[in-house]
Amino acid sequence: MVVYRYTRVFDVPIKFAFNWCTDYSSEDSKILGSKYPRIILEKTKKRVVYASYKNGSDGKPKLAVRVVTLYPATYSWHLDYFAEEDLELGEYKLTKLGKNKTKLDMTLKNRWKQGEGPSKEKFESETKNVWDKFAPALERDYVMGSTRSI
Repeated sequence: MVVYRYTRVFDVPIKFAFNWCTDYSSEDSKILGSKYPRIILEKTKKRVVYASYKNGSDGKPKLAVRVVTLYPATYSWHLDYFAEEDLELGEYKLTKLGKNKTKLDMTLKNRWKQGEGPSKEKFESETKNVWDKFAPALERDYVMGSTRSI
């Protein structure tokens, strides 16, 4: 099992950050430049379930299903991730640092099903790359007064 963490600070209020980060959409893949869209299976105030594909270690598309449990009162959410090659648990927590400044702390635990999976450094690098795309979109949406930058 690989445990990795990531922290990012956004120049937006905590409520906006929570709503933006947990407003899962089939369009989210456009921000990341992914060729595989998210397929939203369920979306309520307490839970989001979606499926998507990612390239596997063999370069072929692999199916992944994510169940996200939302905790709006504490500005946090939990991820259960089930994929063909790996399983992952994630804890996400937002903390107010000021009127327009919010910190996201993530802790993820990944278990590769067969053989040795990517290193902790690889997971952290990939997570940073994702948030290097999401963070500017989030901040741009706040400045523009919208909820999503698609």
